[in-house]
Amino acid sequence: GPMKAERHKNFNSEEEEEGAHWECLPQEILLHIFQYLPLLDRAYASQVCRGWNQAFHMPELWRCFEFELNQPASSYLKATHPELIKQIIKRHSNHLQYVSFKVDSSRESAEAACDILSQLVNCSLKTLGLISTARPSFMELPKSHFISALTVVFVNSKSLSSLKIDDTPVDDPSLKVLVANNSDTLKLLKMSSCPHVSPAGILCVADQCHGLRELALNYHLLSDELLIALSSEKHVHLDHLRIDVVSENPGQHFHTIKKSSWDAMVRHSPKFNLVMYFFLYEDEFGPFFRDEIPVTHLYFGRSVSKDVLGRVGLTCPRLVELVVCANGLRPLDEELIRIAQRCTQLSAIGLGECEVSCSAFVEFVKMCGDRLTQLSIMEEVLVPDHRYGLDDIHWEVSKHLGRVWFPDMMPTW
Repeated sequence: GPMKAERHKNFNSEEEEEGAHWECLPQEILLHIFQYLPLLDRAYASQVCRGWNQAFHMPELWRCFEFELNQPASSYLKATHPELIKQIIKRHSNHLQYVSFKVDSSRESAEAACDILSQLVNCSLKTLGLISTARPSFMELPKSHFISALTVVFVNSKSLSSLKIDDTPVDDPSLKVLVANNSDTLKLLKMSSCPHVSPAGILCVADQCHGLRELALNYHLLSDELLIALSSEKHVHLDHLRIDVVSENPGQHFHTIKKSSWDAMVRHSPKFNLVMYFFLYEDEFGPFFRDEIPVTHLYFGRSVSKDVLGRVGLTCPRLVELVVCANGLRPLDEELIRIAQRCTQLSAIGLGECEVSCSAFVEFVKMCGDRLTQLSIMEEVLVPDHRYGLDDIHWEVSKHLGRVWFPDMMPTW
């Protein structure tokens, strides 16, 4: 009895000592802990005591912030609480530097994002991302409302380095404002599916922003002039150019880019990555892969013909990664072998919903050998033949790769 009570007493006093340490935690440790907490937990923690409340408002905690704006009824995502947003803007808008807005598919969420943007008058952002998690809800806003909100950030920030505004109604005049205020600092610009921007608008960016390193846009904004501008002497070298080639309406006509423009670009930035996503109907590939093109990462999201894949082997000597999501049911044996022969940098390939005979596939792997770091092939793609069945193909392929390999059972992308 008495022993037990004694032990109990000791335990209690230890606990009290421990408890005392909690509120005496140094600010920098609190800061570190708070950085790992989701926003709402942080807000609750800030109500524990004065010290924690002070930590909650330390400027360092607000440099990097993601506004999640969802309509609670229609969304699975947690939304940032409106009252909290008011408080953040009032007390911390001048601390915000790396900000993204994630909105669901409702127009209300996109409007809420614009309202917040309009209030960021005394902030100077370094990065801004406007992300529609479902369908592009920013596109449903009146263009003038969106532009005026965005312009607030462009005019006040003065040192934007990264801007992601895919699927938004941004336009040429607003890009001019962006450039006028942030041309020395802009390094990354992602603006795929921005229908109000013209080739002239993007040319203005390329002409003025000499530090641009990464650019993502739709094919209709790509022009010989743009490539020449990006290859001019005064430009810092582009690391990544991502082009989405998307068919808006079947039978659409696509312009051709001259080989000489691509050549200029490669001379100027020999190591740059050219990433191309194709979402076309089969009869729209006419203007593509006729001449050599310096593409490094190539994704065919819709079906692509045997003929076009045959041309890829001939015209894409810099190819590093190839993903084919769908193709007709004629085996792609010669096409793959040719790609293995000609594309000597190829290190990643993904195939789904197309057909390759097992022998041709083994031959392909043998030719590429251990430089194939990623090999993602759906089991249904491989057609057994006189030499190999599905049971022994993985042994054969593993042998040439120098590591254990199996075909994929379910889509990995």
